[in-house]
Amino acid sequence: MVLGVHWIEAAILGLVQGLTEFLPVSSSAHLRIVGEFLPNAQDPGAAFTAITQLGTETAVVVYFWRDIVRIVVAWWGSLRGRVPRQDPDARIGWLVILGSVPIVVLGLLFQDQIEGAFRSMWLVATMLIVFGVFLAVADHVGRQQRDLRQLSYRHGILYGFAQALALIPGVSRSGGTITAGLLMGYTRESAARYSFLLAIPAVFGSGLFQLVKSFGEDGPYGLPETALATAIAFVVGFVIIGWFLKFVSTRSYGAFVWYRIILGLVLYVLLGLNIISA
Repeated sequence: MVLGVHWIEAAILGLVQGLTEFLPVSSSAHLRIVGEFLPNAQDPGAAFTAITQLGTETAVVVYFWRDIVRIVVAWWGSLRGRVPRQDPDARIGWLVILGSVPIVVLGLLFQDQIEGAFRSMWLVATMLIVFGVFLAVADHVGRQQRDLRQLSYRHGILYGFAQALALIPGVSRSGGTITAGLLMGYTRESAARYSFLLAIPAVFGSGLFQLVKSFGEDGPYGLPETALATAIAFVVGFVIIGWFLKFVSTRSYGAFVWYRIILGLVLYVLLGLNIISA
């Protein structure tokens, strides 16, 4: 009976991961929140979150396969001196590498906090609201004139530090990078597209690290249940990517801003009334 419940919970969490990973609402926060309302009422954990993100990030690789191949070929050509390093695709390749450094370094330095203190529901609620406001400001004041062919090295590094903020649940990986992109003058679609590409090395690195680390360790869910959640996250995430890019090409991020703020306020109420545990 308990085994069956664990499989159902893992499936639900995989669905949540797929639905929220690419939206600027923080998938890690949603897994943390939903976990409190499942029958076992527990935090799925940083390891489960990182591993299931392998599913959604594989969806990114499949969806952007042609773009990724083109960027990798141009980057490799620039490395061998056959393509100018200022070639837009080669430059994106270099910037994805450079932009991944902050989250890797900070992730290693603050690993204990990421797996512990940063997962406090009070902090999650606060980050949902604060970065919801930041996203609203960026969406309102951003000039939205640049596309990815105009991505500079300075902007690429700033994107990287913005992505690193997602180490705190509630910030949102896509939300942090999209906010930075909008403030730097990139269009909504370009900011979203680059946030997906930039996440590939960091998410695969984190997910594979946690996968290896989790062998032999007890956790809320075993590897079979985690694998199910990861597979569901891949399928759902692939659908969400296409929908989200079409959505932001014609509409603002306003709906996501209000969702974040309302969810954060609801969490404050639930925590204050001791309905859920921090």
